[in-house]
Amino acid sequence: MAGSETHYSLPLPGFDKPVKILIVVAPYYRDIADNLIKGAVNTLEAVGATHEIVEVPGALEVPTAVRIAYRQSNFDGFVALGCVIRGETTHYETVCNDSSRAIQLLGLEGACIGNGILTVETRHQAEVRADPGDQDKGGGAAAAALHLIALTRRFAGPKGGIGFKPGGQTMEIAGEPEGPTRA
Repeated sequence: MAGSETHYSLPLPGFDKPVKILIVVAPYYRDIADNLIKGAVNTLEAVGATHEIVEVPGALEVPTAVRIAYRQSNFDGFVALGCVIRGETTHYETVCNDSSRAIQLLGLEGACIGNGILTVETRHQAEVRADPGDQDKGGGAAAAALHLIALTRRFAGPKGGIGFKPGGQTMEIAGEPEGPTRA
């Protein structure tokens, strides 16, 4: 049973420059969404990050909203929040798989995104996972986004001249300088 297991969480990263996060939430189950938001905001505030919140109709729209903001705004990262509870049809699998896949693809494009869309069997499971005083999956999603932002900033420094000669030198091929011919 997962409730009796212990899990390790990385310490939250620190930041020299401000961090701006967009929380995108599907509030289909309002009480669960509110708890996810509360956990995410608590985590973001712990590192001094600022945030905005936008709501979309459902979990399938969360990645689309993130993509719009990623392409057209200046957020450092994103927190995707929502909840999908299994029902009697295959719609559950579609929503879970497609929203998760889209979020993963956004991450591979370079978006620093924490996925806090719960995919559960029962409302009780969702309540426990969303509760900031229990499993705090909203806070976990915010922490994931923060870690990815820190990693992005770490590797965003100036690139060295790996594989290239430093400025001013030309490469010769078969005894002739590369580039435009000089008369």
